[in-house]
Amino acid sequence: MKKFFPPLFLLCALALGIVVVFSNTVSSTYVPKPDANLTVTDNEPFDKMMQVLTHERCVNCHPNDGIPKQGADGHPHHFGIAGGPNNTGFEATNCATCHQSENNPYSGVPGAPEWSLAPASMQWEGLSRTEIATSMMDPERNGGRSPEETMHHLTEHELVLWAWKPGVDADGNPRTPPPVPKEEYIAAVKAWFHQGHIIPSE
Repeated sequence: MKKFFPPLFLLCALALGIVVVFSNTVSSTYVPKPDANLTVTDNEPFDKMMQVLTHERCVNCHPNDGIPKQGADGHPHHFGIAGGPNNTGFEATNCATCHQSENNPYSGVPGAPEWSLAPASMQWEGLSRTEIATSMMDPERNGGRSPEETMHHLTEHELVLWAWKPGVDADGNPRTPPPVPKEEYIAAVKAWFHQGHIIPSE
């Protein structure tokens, strides 16, 4: 019996198809799982989490233009400060020059460990709650974090938790913390992740 040998062009086409499929699988971004059928109770963890993540304590450090924001009105940082290539300012205006590992009650300069802007890939300013959640769950934008690593970042990172101890401003007035108490926020974040981190429809 004569053996069948597929034409060379057919083998090449098959190989190319496998490469394309594999490439698309590797480079795919996070696709949210919106669920319009969730009840108010089901949405509660997400809602509480987003009340914090959309507060100025968070959004001011997630700008859409590389310029840190300040205050409840989100005005640009004084003195023309910008995040720079490493999100920590430039050599002469490095964040750590003023922002130490804790708040300065005399000057009103806030501080926490690893003070910096979020990477440009994690800009939240101007985004909806769904867009923010999708961004923070996308490994291509969140620094390659898995869902578990993202949960730990949101509930344990000292710079994130600084939001509940923001100190006072230059006039000695207390800064406003997020509207959800810290422990309640942490519980809500963990509940949302444990329920499958489903992003509800807006």
